[in-house]
Amino acid sequence: MRKPLVSTLAAALFGAAALTGIAAAPAVAADSGQTAAHRGTPSFEGTVALSNCSGSVVKLKHSRASDPALVLSNGHCLQEGMPGAGEVVVDKKTSRDFTLLNADGSDAGKIHSDKIAYATMTDTDISLYETTSTYKEIKKKYGIDALTLDARHPRQGRDITVVSGYWKEKFGCAVDGFAYRLKEADWTWKDSIRYTMACQTKGGTSGSPVIDNRTGKVVGVNNTHNEDGERCTLNNPCEVDKSGNVTVRYLNAYGQQTYLINSCFGRGNQLNLDARRCALPEPKK
Repeated sequence: MRKPLVSTLAAALFGAAALTGIAAAPAVAADSGQTAAHRGTPSFEGTVALSNCSGSVVKLKHSRASDPALVLSNGHCLQEGMPGAGEVVVDKKTSRDFTLLNADGSDAGKIHSDKIAYATMTDTDISLYETTSTYKEIKKKYGIDALTLDARHPRQGRDITVVSGYWKEKFGCAVDGFAYRLKEADWTWKDSIRYTMACQTKGGTSGSPVIDNRTGKVVGVNNTHNEDGERCTLNNPCEVDKSGNVTVRYLNAYGQQTYLINSCFGRGNQLNLDARRCALPEPKK
C-alpha cells in the first residue's frame, strides 16, 4: 500500500489461489497525459496534509453547512497504527491536526479533529475524521469549499486526478478498470480502482482523493501501489478474480471506491452502520 512514511508492519503472504502470472504494465494511450490535464483538472482546494499521508475535506449527500466537516483519508494512515484485518474503528477519541490547502497548493491553515468517526482496512481502506469545525466555519475562515463525494460508482475510462496534499502534487491518469479483490499482506479490499500507468504514486500520497476530472467529485481514495512485482505482500498488492486466479501488475497503483460512504452517514454527518443501504463493515461484537 502507499503506506505512511514510517511503518513497522511486516508483510504476510497469501496462499490458495492459483498464480496466473505477472501482468505487463497496462498500455497507456498516447494522448493520456493530455486528457488527464484537460480543463477539468482539479485544484488543491479542499485537500489536506496529514503528518504522514494526504486527505481531503469531503461533504456527503446529506451534509449541511452547519454539520461538522469530515476529513477522508486511509485506514492505514491512522496515528494509532494500522487496523488489523477484520478490525473496524468507530467513534474513537483522537487529537489530530490537518493542514488545509488553497486552490494553488499553498497552506491555508489548520483544522482539528478530536474523533475518528470511522476507519477500517477491511473490504476498503478508509478513515473519516470528524473535525471541530463546520463546513460553514471553514468556508468563512479560509474561503475553501469541501469536495463532494460522488454517490455513484466510478466509471471505467474516465480521466481522474490523484491530488496529494502531503506532497502538493497531482497525478493524472484514467480509470483502467476494477479489481474484484485486491490482496496485500493480511488485508483484502473489494472492487478496487485500478489506474492506468500514468499515475505513479508514492509514499505520502496515501489518502489522497481520487477525483473525476469531468465532474470534479471524489470517486475514490488512493491507497496502494505494487512496488516490487511481488505477490500479495506488503506494498505489493495482487488482484484475485472470482475464480481465485491471482494476477500481479508490477508498478500498478490503486485506490478504493468511496461512493458507499454516502449510504452510511445520515443527518448531521453522523455514522449509521444500520442504515438500509450501508455496506461498510461493522465492528465485531
